[in-house]
Amino acid sequence: MNTPSQAVNTPTPAPDADERGPLGKHDIAALIARDIPQGAFVNLGIGQPTLVADHLPADSGVVLHTENGMLNMGPAAQDDQVDPDLTNAGKAPVTELPGAAYFHHADSFAMMRGGHLDICVLGAFQVSAAGDLANWHTGAPDAIPAVGGAMDLAIGAKKVFVMMTLFTKDGKPKLVPECSYPLTGLGCVDRVYTDLAVFDVTPRGVRVTQTFGITPDELAARLDVPLIIETS
Repeated sequence: MNTPSQAVNTPTPAPDADERGPLGKHDIAALIARDIPQGAFVNLGIGQPTLVADHLPADSGVVLHTENGMLNMGPAAQDDQVDPDLTNAGKAPVTELPGAAYFHHADSFAMMRGGHLDICVLGAFQVSAAGDLANWHTGAPDAIPAVGGAMDLAIGAKKVFVMMTLFTKDGKPKLVPECSYPLTGLGCVDRVYTDLAVFDVTPRGVRVTQTFGITPDELAARLDVPLIIETS
């Protein structure tokens, strides 16, 4: 096995609440990285959630887990760091941190299902006001279903964070009263990070915690989900 390749991680500062939006995907990833507690065990879903690895401070102590059987994954591999045998679940080249471990993917799924992960970060096609998650299939005839380990993560992680744009390319909200796409998990989402706002899914409803380039009232006018807007 090759010696561990360590990437120099220079996190992007998380944007302030009054920064103009919409945020880019790296800004959203930086927000999520900021909110992950020191020393947490975390799984990053395929696609944009993997960017969170590039924004974790080197001293965070966060241990990243992958479905394909790696613990203590580092940031994305660059240039001569690329090892074709060292990839995340999305087959993107990654680095390993000191103490990294490897195991069969069946053991990896047992970790997911056994409640050993503090947080997972997943993408989504839709999230409902009740925290239901739809992220593996749009139901379109030409769409390719890709559930992967999302169902296991959604029910196995102690907290589920979603990273997505708030609206589709044709302007339809992804935060909806009820999901119309096939569900990944029921009532599993705790927090939703988007390009325009961050939302907490609570027993009282969906609470707006930050906005970017849009006011809470403007958000409420564009969404069919009732929002809890707390003013100081």
